[in-house]
Amino acid sequence: MLGTKKSSNRFGQRVTRVEPPSLEEAIAAAQGLTEDIDSQVEIASQLMGMPEDEVRPVVLTLSAQSRQPQRSAVADRILDRGEGAKVVVVERRRPRLAAR
Repeated sequence: MLGTKKSSNRFGQRVTRVEPPSLEEAIAAAQGLTEDIDSQVEIASQLMGMPEDEVRPVVLTLSAQSRQPQRSAVADRILDRGEGAKVVVVERRRPRLAAR
C-alpha cells in the first residue's frame, strides 16, 4: 500500500509518494546500525511494522550470507590498480538574474 503526502508551495500542490522499505532493505539498514542479531531483528521489524517472529528467519539467513566475504569485479579492479575511491562533486549553479 502506497501512501501519499500532499503539500502546497508557491508553485502549486506537490504530491510525495511514501513507500515502506522492502524487508531486505530494512534488514540491510539494521545491519548497518548494529552487529547484534536481536537488535537487527527489532529494528527491521519496527521499520516494516511486522512481528519479530516473521523477521527473525530472514535476518538469520541474510546475516549468514553477509559473513561470507563478497567483492565485486569493480572493487577487484580498483584494488589491483591501487586506486582509492573516486570522488564526485556536484555543485548547484544559481540561476542568472535578469538586469532591470
